[in-house]
Amino acid sequence: MQPKRSRREVTHDRIVETAARAIRRAGYAGVGVADIMREAGLTHGGFYAHFASRNALLAEAIERAGRDSAARLDERTAARLARGASPLRALVELYLADAHLASTEQGCPVAALVSEMPRQAPEVQEASVARVQKLVERVRAALPPGVPEDRAPVIAGTLVGSLQIARALGDNARGRAVLAAARKALIADHDKP
Repeated sequence: MQPKRSRREVTHDRIVETAARAIRRAGYAGVGVADIMREAGLTHGGFYAHFASRNALLAEAIERAGRDSAARLDERTAARLARGASPLRALVELYLADAHLASTEQGCPVAALVSEMPRQAPEVQEASVARVQKLVERVRAALPPGVPEDRAPVIAGTLVGSLQIARALGDNARGRAVLAAARKALIADHDKP
């Protein structure tokens, strides 16, 4: 049984959850403290009781967004593995699923934010780099035997870049075609029996 959380902890979690959705939807620059607090159903004045700065919130939000995204991916991956898919095939097919074209709020924060990461304050950059490293580690763990580990960052970059290009083209046939081509290429090149 989990210990009962205090009201402060519940409120803090609600703010971070709201910010995690917001950064994927609008990017780091699109996240304002007043907007987050309003979306969380709280007053702007209560923000500093929970965070030292906007950057502190952003650092927690990227970590939360990544953790939530990874949990959803883990759940869906388990179902694919149970049906006989390899770990890499499951990862590629789920990451590059057509459903991700329309839904940035629930998807991978790396794909939503990677181009903005280098321009953030140090604490936000540090949290962002950790998310990128976790994605690369996830890919590395899914590699079939015999595929060199140094392919993991390349595959992760292909996943992220393909999703970004597909989203730029839109939730339409062109965007879906990019995802389909990337899925096919990654599986053919790296999912060795």
